[in-house]
Amino acid sequence: MSGFRASVLTLYPEMFPGALGLSLAGRALERGDWSLEAVQIRDFATDRHRTVDDTPAGGGAGMVMRADILAKAIDATAPADDPRPKLLMSPRGKPLTQARVRELAAGPGAVILCGRFEGVDQRIIEARGLEEVSIGDFILSGGEPAALVLLDAVVRLLPGVMGNDSSGDEESFEHGLLEHPHYTRPQDFEGRLIPDVLISGNHAKIAAWRRAEAEKLTRERRPDLYTAHEIAESAKKGAPKR
Repeated sequence: MSGFRASVLTLYPEMFPGALGLSLAGRALERGDWSLEAVQIRDFATDRHRTVDDTPAGGGAGMVMRADILAKAIDATAPADDPRPKLLMSPRGKPLTQARVRELAAGPGAVILCGRFEGVDQRIIEARGLEEVSIGDFILSGGEPAALVLLDAVVRLLPGVMGNDSSGDEESFEHGLLEHPHYTRPQDFEGRLIPDVLISGNHAKIAAWRRAEAEKLTRERRPDLYTAHEIAESAKKGAPKR
């Protein structure tokens, strides 16, 4: 099958496709716009108990997923000539950004390893060049929910999934800012009115209002993003004209 191919290595393949089997992503999956394979890591265990973990070297609580078992699972799912990036969902990974989501959506797919327990043996990360990805500064019970989040973000950007290819152009993070507020009918809701500019029909003023509101929200809620936005805007203004 052509298109975006996702392979998820997990101890709980029944968690997939989950929410990805519904709505736009689900319909795209049915059409074959993308494919999803859930691989049971325990199938690559070598003992009758299908053991995939062991006690941490150096002592400590919990268990660690074994490098040798994970290597077999990864190699069987993605041979050496597989061009897809290999990702490990991890709270210590690089934060997932909309820019990285767009890069993934433009590629052939992804192989996603979902960790469990205390984590995975560091040697498999190094040996198979896994890219550690985080969806936020919090801890989940495993990488599966994070993988679902990542795939949802990516799949909605695939051609034809959202229907209108321009529908995501003004969303949060697409231009380094949070998204502006939205309104729809009724015009009067419990005494709260739709801003006059949005019903003025003046598209230039509407665009300016939305931009100003996006900047205001970003400045208030995500000063880190706003600072980066200002730097980017200053760089654009200072760039030499061709």
